[in-house]
Amino acid sequence: MIDTSRVDINKAQVLAELQRHVGRENGVHMRDLVARILNSVLTSDAAERKVREAIAELRSMGHQICAHPASGYYMAANASELDATCRFLLDRSQSTVNQVGAMKSTFPPDLYEALGVRKHGPNA
Repeated sequence: MIDTSRVDINKAQVLAELQRHVGRENGVHMRDLVARILNSVLTSDAAERKVREAIAELRSMGHQICAHPASGYYMAANASELDATCRFLLDRSQSTVNQVGAMKSTFPPDLYEALGVRKHGPNA
């Protein structure tokens, strides 16, 4: 049996697998993504964390990795898919920014405006 908590998962492996999943209709959920990378049906929370960390790093490098709980992870096939993921991520972060602003009695910035992302659009 493979001890998936000790398996070294790197960005190149994650990117290579995600490049096989282009477009929302080809999304893959985390457990399946990890299983494909490890070539094993066995996964672990630790392996999933490593893949999430690799995805965050790849996004920071400019890779257009989309995700949504309903469709899983995938590479953007077009600008609309990328924008939908950006809105999804900004919705989560803007809520936190608004809470901090309220607690500090200050006007929080509009992250959508600051980053040039439309608040509403196709697939919003």
